[in-house]
Amino acid sequence: MVFGYYRGADLIYVARTRNGFTPASREHLYRRFRGLELADCPFVNLPEAKSGRWGQGLTAEKMKECRWLKPQLVGQFEYVEWTPDDHLRHSRFIGLREDKNAREVRREN
Repeated sequence: MVFGYYRGADLIYVARTRNGFTPASREHLYRRFRGLELADCPFVNLPEAKSGRWGQGLTAEKMKECRWLKPQLVGQFEYVEWTPDDHLRHSRFIGLREDKNAREVRREN
């Protein structure tokens, strides 16, 4: 899963994760993703030139494996820290949030 936050009107990429998913949560997400498909990447700061020290960066090559969605769902994630290049290190999916609009998601420190 690739995710980010809004800075003004721009959607900013911060991380991708494969952690925190169960078979049930994957099925639930799959159902929620239907109808949200996009042809183009919605993140303004992608692709990145390099994958970075810990591999959080998303290069044009890695983006070929991505399927893009309209940024309408809000996820909750755990992470260890922000990296110097503004990515999240060791992120983990917790669940979807129904109490927040996607356009309201901003960077938290």
